[in-house]
Amino acid sequence: MKERNAQPSAPLFPNARGQRLSHDGLDYIVTKHVVTARKQCPSLQKKRVTPHVFRHTLAMDLLQSGIDRSIIALWLGHESVETTQIYLHANLQIKEQALAKTKEFPRGLIRYRPKDQLLAFLQGL
Repeated sequence: MKERNAQPSAPLFPNARGQRLSHDGLDYIVTKHVVTARKQCPSLQKKRVTPHVFRHTLAMDLLQSGIDRSIIALWLGHESVETTQIYLHANLQIKEQALAKTKEFPRGLIRYRPKDQLLAFLQGL
């Protein structure tokens, strides 16, 4: 902002006309730099890199750092914390930590087999 002599109300990332950067403009910039990066980093060839991927990565990093979902929701501009819940479903590390806290089932458990009478009753519903 200082380098551009911008006012506090000016957009942080302006387009060529000094206006707020549009979604298409952001997508254009990311795509342009991904093309360049793929020349230096072949592993990017098969990866999908979009502004949304950056957004999702930020949310996952914040979540893994222990930031509360309500703060992440505010940061991302979600109307509801429930929208941020999607990131919990996608977070394998959190799932692994939860599994590590569970107790192992005792050996020798047998599978439940309902009696024919119960199955007939349920089929009749």
